[in-house]
Amino acid sequence: MRSATSSSLSLTRIAAGTLAALVLLSACGKKDDAAPAAAGGKMPAPEVGVITTRFEPVALETELPARAEPVRTAQVRARVNGVVLKRVFTEGSEVKQGQSLFQIDPDTYQAQLNSAQAELARAQANLTQAAAQAERYKPLVEANAISKQEYTNAVAAQKQGEAAVAAARAQLRVSQINVGYTSVNAPIAGRIGRALVTEGALVSATEATQMALIQQTNPMYLNITQSAVELQRLRKQAGASRVAGGLPVTVLLEDGSELGVRGKLLFSDVTVDPSSGQVTLRATVPNPDNALLPGQYVRVRLAQAELPNGIVVPQQAVTRGGAQGDTLMVVGPDNKPAQRTVKIGSQQGQNWIVTDGLKEGERVMVDGFQKVQMMPPGTPVKPVPWKPATGTAPGATTAAAPAPASR
Repeated sequence: MRSATSSSLSLTRIAAGTLAALVLLSACGKKDDAAPAAAGGKMPAPEVGVITTRFEPVALETELPARAEPVRTAQVRARVNGVVLKRVFTEGSEVKQGQSLFQIDPDTYQAQLNSAQAELARAQANLTQAAAQAERYKPLVEANAISKQEYTNAVAAQKQGEAAVAAARAQLRVSQINVGYTSVNAPIAGRIGRALVTEGALVSATEATQMALIQQTNPMYLNITQSAVELQRLRKQAGASRVAGGLPVTVLLEDGSELGVRGKLLFSDVTVDPSSGQVTLRATVPNPDNALLPGQYVRVRLAQAELPNGIVVPQQAVTRGGAQGDTLMVVGPDNKPAQRTVKIGSQQGQNWIVTDGLKEGERVMVDGFQKVQMMPPGTPVKPVPWKPATGTAPGATTAAAPAPASR
């Protein structure tokens, strides 16, 4: 009996100790839960990076399609008839002006040259004889030893001899030119393509057989096409009367990368193509390493006009192509962010040019979007100056404008 009573007392003590511990833990938990309530029960406002907008003149850039075209193109054609003996250039290489490209069989033309030289010698001999006779007849006619008619015939023979010499010299020059044409030379300097004739081919001056093509690819022309409506819109938007030449042009290759050198705009056409409604602009760009090839499709970016009062915001601040169009978040005077629909004019580096929807001095949120999404709608935020990775966003100041006193 004593043993059972002792065991019962031990169990009672253990149960009492456990209950006391549970009560103590419950009291501590309630005390900890009451701490935030005692502090007011509000989470601190999340920090977001903002910029303060301001007006400034900005260039209106447009991205347009273009085709590369050599600044000079020359078709190498045959200027005499004959058989091609050999090709003396490397296909695809750079050639100099006057460099020999093909050799046409010169034998026929060399024979004609020899004949012309002999004809000139014969004409010169006849002239010498006629001139000497006219010289002998001159004192005789003065002494009435011969008739005037004989002297006149001698002078006429001398002049005919002079004419024959001149004709022979002209024929000799023609023969020399034809012999020179048997060596087909490069009319311009540039890059030559594949040979269009082979050794043994018969070429004709009458048909002007094309033998090769030379293209001067440094610098290179860019033929840019743009809608006439878009061009007029840019002029109206910027208040400009025309697109000026000499504007810098950035070339975008097919893989999206930029060409290492920039070109410049030369002119814009004054006529609209009635079939497409487009105008043509021409630019020139250096091409020393032949990164651009004739006929290659590229895109170009150029600033055709300037907007007097534009606002520039970083690209990461704008959501493009949504259901409401292009939008961004504006932090109001009460520090509450609100979505705003804006109109984007064009791109400027890593920024967008906003042409409508923003006023000067407004605070645009650039980062901290995830923090705002985790908070209930209408929750105030703490705007702080946005610090970009490199430099300051042009067209806006990173100093957060102080919130005006709420009414």
